[in-house]
Amino acid sequence: MMCERWSIFSHICPACQDEFLTPSLYKRKILGSIPVYSFFSYRDIEPLLLTKHTDLGYYCYTIMARRSMQQFAKEWHYEKKVASLSIDDHAQSGYSHTAILNHALTSPLIAPEYGKLRASKHHKYAGKSVEERLMNPREFRYVPFGEEEVILVDDIVTTGITLTEATETLHAQGKKVILCLTLTDAQTKD
Repeated sequence: MMCERWSIFSHICPACQDEFLTPSLYKRKILGSIPVYSFFSYRDIEPLLLTKHTDLGYYCYTIMARRSMQQFAKEWHYEKKVASLSIDDHAQSGYSHTAILNHALTSPLIAPEYGKLRASKHHKYAGKSVEERLMNPREFRYVPFGEEEVILVDDIVTTGITLTEATETLHAQGKKVILCLTLTDAQTKD
C-alpha cells in the first residue's frame, strides 16, 4: 500500500486511506451473546498488521485506530460511561499496538484503562491451531479499576479464544464485558 503521494509525515496518504482504509463493520459473537465488532477485512489490512512490532507499525496502527476506533467512539451511544481495556497492552518495539487502539476510543462515554489485563504467559498464537491455543491459555492478570462495564480491544480476532479468556477473567472479578472491538477478523480472509 504505497503511492506517489506518500510522505514521511503521513505514511499512508489521505487518498489511499480513503480508498483502502474505509471501515466496514463485521460482527461475530463470543460466549454466545457478546458481540465482537471488526472494522476491516483481514485481506485488506494484512500487510499493515504485519508491521505491528516495527517502527512503521506505530504509524500504521495509529492511522487504522483513528479511522476505526476513534470513529466508533464518536458515534457510539450508551447510558453510562464504560471502561475500555486493551488486551495485553505491554510495549514491544517502543509502543503497544493494542494501547494505540484503546487510546483512540477516548470519549465522554469511554474511559481507556491501561495495564489492567495482561497475560502472565506469552505463548505466540500466530498461525497456531485451536488445540494449541486451548492448551496454552494466556492466564490474564487483572488489576482493579472503577467502571463495571467494559469494552475489550484487540487488533485481531482469530478463534476468539483470547477474547473469551479475557472476558471470563473480567467476569470472575464482577465486571461485565458488553462488547469487543478489533481491527479485523481472521474469518474475513476469503
